[in-house]
Amino acid sequence: MKAAAIFLTLLLATAVFSVEGDTYRLLSVSTSAKLVLVSQPGTKTKLLLDASAAKITVDGKPAEFKNLSDYSTIHVRLTQKKFNKEGVAIDGTATEIRILTPENVPAEK
Repeated sequence: MKAAAIFLTLLLATAVFSVEGDTYRLLSVSTSAKLVLVSQPGTKTKLLLDASAAKITVDGKPAEFKNLSDYSTIHVRLTQKKFNKEGVAIDGTATEIRILTPENVPAEK
């Protein structure tokens, strides 16, 4: 019974703070506050994400935050949780940002 209660608690926590990984269009980058504005292709959904602690890679190699503005499509793993940072309403936190340049995108089968 105790194990079931722990499992349900973990399941509920996962649902509340969902981690998503998907492809997004990069709309804007704020290097001073380390925020990124992204949108999902095909929808009009825009998310303002705190990327201050995100692991950033380009073709699997570490990259710097200031280089993000060079790209328009990024893969983001994020946790959606609304909060305020420096008086700005944030939609979530980016935990990982991956960028694949066109010559290194894996071919679809």
